[in-house]
Amino acid sequence: MNTPSELKYTKDHEWIKVEGDTAIIGITDYAQSELGDIVFVDVDTVDEDLNEGDVFGSVEAVKTVSDLYLPVSGTVLEVNADLEDQPELLNTDPYGKGWIIKLKVADAADLSTLLSAEEYQEVVG
Repeated sequence: MNTPSELKYTKDHEWIKVEGDTAIIGITDYAQSELGDIVFVDVDTVDEDLNEGDVFGSVEAVKTVSDLYLPVSGTVLEVNADLEDQPELLNTDPYGKGWIIKLKVADAADLSTLLSAEEYQEVVG
């Protein structure tokens, strides 16, 4: 399982990459492998201010639907438009072209609660 060390993680299997006050968020390689073939991504929270732990969207796989939880509080700036026609990017490139949203981080202190790659590896075994 791929767990890039430069990213931070949540116990809910989201990853986050922070660049200044903007964060890119997606689901982990572990999450996509557990979900199976992803067929639809639903995010309708653009321009909304959300809190850490809030649901910001969902991912639909062939056999299940899974909510997506915000790793930190902030404002959803953008959704990856490529996922509309290619939701399978979450399966094939979860840390690259398969990113889900960009978020303006409300409080950088929230980042201290996230897991390192090593800590996340312990969570998923």
